[in-house]
Amino acid sequence: MVESEAQGRLPGIHPVSVVDIGSNSVRLVIYEGLSRAPSVLFNEKVMCGLGKGMVATGRMDEAGIVRALAAVKRFRALSEQARVSDMYIVATAAAREAENGPSFIGAAEAILGRRIRVLTGEEEARFSALGIIAGYFDPDGVSGDLGGGSLELADIKGERHSGGQTLPLGGLRLAELSGGSIAKTRQIVRRSLRQSPVLAGGAGRTFYAVGGTWRNLARLHMDITGYPLHMMQAYEIDAEPAIDFLGEIAAMKQSQINAIKVISRNRRGLLPYGAVALQEVLVAMKAERVSFSALGVREGYLYSLLGAAEAASDPLLSAAAELAILRARSPEHARELAAWTGRMFPVFGVNESAEDARYRQAACLLADISWRAHPDYRGSQALNIIANGTFTGISHGGRAYIALANYFRFEGLNDDGTSSDLAAIAGTKYLDYAKLLGGMLRVVYLFSASMPGMVPQLEFAPAVAADGDVDIVLKVPRSCEAFVGERLEGRLQQLAKLTGKRLAFRVG
Repeated sequence: MVESEAQGRLPGIHPVSVVDIGSNSVRLVIYEGLSRAPSVLFNEKVMCGLGKGMVATGRMDEAGIVRALAAVKRFRALSEQARVSDMYIVATAAAREAENGPSFIGAAEAILGRRIRVLTGEEEARFSALGIIAGYFDPDGVSGDLGGGSLELADIKGERHSGGQTLPLGGLRLAELSGGSIAKTRQIVRRSLRQSPVLAGGAGRTFYAVGGTWRNLARLHMDITGYPLHMMQAYEIDAEPAIDFLGEIAAMKQSQINAIKVISRNRRGLLPYGAVALQEVLVAMKAERVSFSALGVREGYLYSLLGAAEAASDPLLSAAAELAILRARSPEHARELAAWTGRMFPVFGVNESAEDARYRQAACLLADISWRAHPDYRGSQALNIIANGTFTGISHGGRAYIALANYFRFEGLNDDGTSSDLAAIAGTKYLDYAKLLGGMLRVVYLFSASMPGMVPQLEFAPAVAADGDVDIVLKVPRSCEAFVGERLEGRLQQLAKLTGKRLAFRVG
């Protein structure tokens, strides 16, 4: 077979796939490679319901088994078609608890031609926690992964996790244990959560919610509130309004839930049970907020396979650097901007936190990814790619900052209808940072022509007495004097108006 000549893939890495055999769904995800911020090449889910009826029978659902075996057969073929170098298969609560679990695993292994790792509850909690560590910058709180059969909890602080615990509170199990009664579901959840030492240490911290049912609750909240950025990763709700919202969902009749179009049909039946579980977790934990994660066991498992150095690298900056390689005119120039703006921001009175600095660097690495678009649309294309990109290690406010900085870099420093929704998410500080960064990039790109070697020669510096009635000067080497002109002066004065500083060029 002739291989593609496409250049849109990173060189030197090979696809890997993960098959996740859960109590409710069986999913295949094929990733571009085993890396710190892997991109998804293919993603498919089949709602098999393996755990359906297990409370009463102790066995996995027979119809679900048939569907699951057909799914894994297809998933093997898809993985081979994608030329994966490695295929990893994990199974969770239904497979480890059911009487017929071993026979199902044997049949699935025969189809896949590989061993399946049946995770213990503690392992499931560990890999889910690693998914949070892989996807967040300096997380601090408790992770909870709600599946069809169980809820896994772990305490997370930075790159450390502890206290992995599994509880019999999955959506399918709750529906069956309660006989469809929401009041009884609440009693079951409360009784089980009393046994959780993990939640006892979570007061005032973040609860990281993992799992399809909880992600659908977040999607519904976005829809009801009109939230403009439909990006699941790191979507946050303060605990008090989240508890109220979840209570409203739990109280809805099933006929009302079935009418919710924004939720997939297969998820609607378990929505009230997921709402009760999350509501009770937030109350028991005394959480400050809930943050919804698009990453979980699969990504945590891949993260566990990385070497120490790569695991410790920054996922946001890794992804931004890779995108610069794939789409910028000069990745080296993008790296120069990241370093140079770090030296120049303090001249304008900005004292960045470690998180702020990461976002600025990422914005610079991504500053040229839309250059192939028509000039009239480069700003909007950059904004859309960044705002809707599958970046991790980033808050929604940070995502808005990076997207807006690159929008302003092309479109100018005025707010308009295109930028207003993201400006509200960014908040005052990040909106100001985005305009400052965009304004600086508008100046230096007219020197560099998007090529390396020029930007490190330029320097913003506080004015001295000899500079006259000026606050900050942009020092330009004598060898670069020919670059100075009317357009550059106009861009510099735009930056002056933005910052309230008197700016001028100084050659020599």
